[in-house]
Amino acid sequence: MNLLELAAPVLFWAWIGVTALFAVLWLLQLRTRNATSVDLAWAAVIGILAVLAAIIATGADPQRFLAATLAGLWSARLSWYLLVNRVLTESTEDGRYRALRQLLGQREAVGFFFVYQLQALLALGFATPFILLAYSSDQAIAPLQYAGVALAICSQILVSTADQQLAKHRANPDLRGQTCRRGLWQYSRHPNYFFEWLTWCGFGIAQFAAIGWMATIAPVAMLLSIRFFTGVPFTEKRALVSRGDDYRRYMAETNVFFPGPPRRISSTQTAKS
Repeated sequence: MNLLELAAPVLFWAWIGVTALFAVLWLLQLRTRNATSVDLAWAAVIGILAVLAAIIATGADPQRFLAATLAGLWSARLSWYLLVNRVLTESTEDGRYRALRQLLGQREAVGFFFVYQLQALLALGFATPFILLAYSSDQAIAPLQYAGVALAICSQILVSTADQQLAKHRANPDLRGQTCRRGLWQYSRHPNYFFEWLTWCGFGIAQFAAIGWMATIAPVAMLLSIRFFTGVPFTEKRALVSRGDDYRRYMAETNVFFPGPPRRISSTQTAKS
């Protein structure tokens, strides 16, 4: 049996579970009219599914341990960050969901149901490579897997560094209304997103030796999601509204996603752009 066949029962019941969980969360947001916590649920579910699969899977112990550790630590870090910085501290709904409510209008309830179920499917999709890894029979951690783990760890450190640099910038009242250009933010307009994607590249490398081409799906999906849909485009729209010409200059000077040396331009060039 291949890995998909071995993991099929777990994937089926995981799908049933996440579908039900996100349906309950959808019902809760009907009352609170705040969907911010769905991001927290998405991050937490990926780790929970991977850890549970590693516990019940029939794969080799090293692969089960690797799957649970990688997904569990990633999920714990992101879940804690979202809990502290969004769910507990933000009194209003995330701007993405407020904009979506306005767009949906009277179809808001039905529209958000599909949004929640899409989040459920995405959580299951991103957890699937870890679940498959937990069923791998490889008795030793391959050198390629060590390389993937190293890349993921370094990338997560840099994600945290970017988050801390941005938090320090925002905490300084003298810099209010100005774009963060400190540290990693002078090389990319979204270093947190870039290194988050690079983390998933590390996961893919660590999974590739055991599950083959299926390990490439999550990194590609993460890149498409944060670069073209849920991450960069919306963040930049909000930044242009809140910081105007300062952010336009930042856009002209700094790479959008992949880090690179900043460009020095004149005020005239900024005005033209």
